[in-house]
Amino acid sequence: MLSIQQQSQRQTDDRLEANERSYDDTRIALDQHSYATITRSWRLPRPPLVDEQSRFIWPYIVGVPLFHLAILAAYLPYVFSWWGIAWLPIGNLLFCSLGIGAGYHRLLTHRGFKCPLWFEHFLALLGACNLQESPARWVVVHRLHHQHSDHEPDPHTPLVSWFWGHVGWLFIENRGTTSAESYHKYAGDILSDPFYMRLERNLNYFWVYVVQAALFLTAGLIAGVFLTGTAAGGLQLGVRFLLWGVIYRTIFTWHVTWGVNSAAHLWGYRNYDTRENSRNNWLIALGTNGEGWHNNHHADPRSAAHGHRWWELDVTYAMICLWERLGLVWDVVRPTESLPKRRKTSP
Repeated sequence: MLSIQQQSQRQTDDRLEANERSYDDTRIALDQHSYATITRSWRLPRPPLVDEQSRFIWPYIVGVPLFHLAILAAYLPYVFSWWGIAWLPIGNLLFCSLGIGAGYHRLLTHRGFKCPLWFEHFLALLGACNLQESPARWVVVHRLHHQHSDHEPDPHTPLVSWFWGHVGWLFIENRGTTSAESYHKYAGDILSDPFYMRLERNLNYFWVYVVQAALFLTAGLIAGVFLTGTAAGGLQLGVRFLLWGVIYRTIFTWHVTWGVNSAAHLWGYRNYDTRENSRNNWLIALGTNGEGWHNNHHADPRSAAHGHRWWELDVTYAMICLWERLGLVWDVVRPTESLPKRRKTSP
């Protein structure tokens, strides 16, 4: 007899495989040039369930600009720090690439590898430290994106506008991603785990972000007092830890991951014929440690490897391979054997 968790995992695998077959069945056979020409002439309306009944999402409308205003403080001598600048790519790797790229995306959304439940939960908590919604909400949006990519129901296609695809879609409610029906359809497997249900309740995923911010602040205060011997020195280092370690790192993470939705559907090269305008974008790939090889990903969604050519650096996949060698993950999904048949000419 299979356990409840094993049954849920098998149902998830079957659902993802069925979705992948549907992507192949509906893939449009257009060459790279003609597809780019057509999509650039398209202007899509917003998704059907973004309408006059949709409410504004004020936490985003207010919060995103406020976070960006905090950047002005970085120019003050009291806040500026070279080590803070150096921390941004390191923090992005630890929290975004492992939490969002490996955790939310390649594991929870596409089940590109398997791991112990405690490690899955750990990666999900790292993902929550980026202030990009709960794991279940992230999965709903991304699975819907794959099902309708660059077509009207897509939650964040830049064919509406670049601003919409990058961040505008966060500012107004899309009932196609917030309804109970959508959660059941697209993230039922995620919410069958009580851990993720707890994160949904009472905005607990948001409090994960608050707790990590408090930890950074506290660590800075303690380190500052230890290094300078004064409360003023402790306060200054605490402020720096909070701003560079959390706020500025979050802003950096926002834009590189939002860039997958916007830039990586507008600019770049295509290795494969797919049914949407996904692109391999060098800048976004470097900023996200591999998520920007987006055309590769749309060609083979379940694969844990997003870089398919030797020069397509995918640090997130390298970390997954390291975990595999350590016995921490297993059943890592590699690119399918059918991909070379759909490969386009070299860029």
